[in-house]
Amino acid sequence: MTDRDDDRDHQFSEGEGFGDPYEEFDLDPPELGVDPSKVDPVDSRVVTDTLDEHNIDSDDVDATELLDVGLNYMQINRYEQATEAFERTARYAEDDRLEQEAWVNKGVAHAELEEYDEAIGAHREALRIDDESEHAATAETNLAYALWEFGETTEALEHAERAIEIDERFAAGWFNRAFFLSERGLSEEALHCIDNAIRLGLRNAKVLEEKAEILEELGEFDQAEEIAEEANEMRERAEQEMMDDRKETLGGGQGGPGGMGAGPGAGGQPGLGTGRQSRPQQGDFGLEGLGLGDLGTDDEDEDREWELE
Repeated sequence: MTDRDDDRDHQFSEGEGFGDPYEEFDLDPPELGVDPSKVDPVDSRVVTDTLDEHNIDSDDVDATELLDVGLNYMQINRYEQATEAFERTARYAEDDRLEQEAWVNKGVAHAELEEYDEAIGAHREALRIDDESEHAATAETNLAYALWEFGETTEALEHAERAIEIDERFAAGWFNRAFFLSERGLSEEALHCIDNAIRLGLRNAKVLEEKAEILEELGEFDQAEEIAEEANEMRERAEQEMMDDRKETLGGGQGGPGGMGAGPGAGGQPGLGTGRQSRPQQGDFGLEGLGLGDLGTDDEDEDREWELE
């Protein structure tokens, strides 16, 4: 048998051999050939982002409609999907204002997911685009909110004050500044700030509860009790309206509290002497009805010059 092998004209082990016979059947497009040294291997967005860049012409993307998609996700509490929509909006936006708006909304969505580190990054990115624009105050106060939740209380106050410097008519900024000042025991200054927020149209149960706590800290117990009762009545009315709406939606069925959305600060009945119940809040950025902050003012007062203390 050995002799017969030696007589062969061709040794199959010699030469370069054949190429890859399956090369033409490779289903991976060349654009997915990323450098692994530059890509986080656990980043699940690499594939979709790479495909976006190669397969989608930026002229074919309406960034404004994509922003609306993100806002619609927010309305149904699909915050993770919202962050992705807002990030793509920022990528395709040709207008700095729209890109900034997308980053701020992305920060709000991350905060709803309690991803405060990502929220801080998104708001900082928004401010990097323009720290003096009409949206900068919203970015600053939302950054203050995320920093406070992240444990950076000192820096949070600085950004809350910065929001007011940019826009002194920004009600949520005044509320957050009042909250942070009250946390530091500066109750008199906090009371001036929260009164300014109320003058600017930010008047809901959460704001009144915070004012009641500040008044209690100042020893104004009678006025604090009166404000707390008003907050209770306002919250009860809002809860009853939600129950009625739910019953109507279910065709007269019995509604329950489990079906009600709970925004920041929502929950049990407020009361004095039970510890702080309010929290700083995010500025509303086109997210009406999400419980992120009631920033609207009455139409007839829209052009009124407010006197702020």
